[in-house]
Amino acid sequence: MENIVGLKELRQNMDKYAEKVRHGESFIIFKRSMPIFKICPATDELWEEVIDFTKIKKGGVKIDEILSRL
Repeated sequence: MENIVGLKELRQNMDKYAEKVRHGESFIIFKRSMPIFKICPATDELWEEVIDFTKIKKGGVKIDEILSRL
């Protein structure tokens, strides 16, 4: 069963819920007694690593630097 959370509660405690989602929990977010969206953990099959910028420069590369070279 998925947890139900109010939008205001989610906004006020985003770090707490982000951590719970990272550990596998899912939530249905409600506003005024109506479901508006669902948050759930991303699965590895949805993501494909194209390049690891931390291998180029410790701490990664700033987006502005990448965009200026395109």
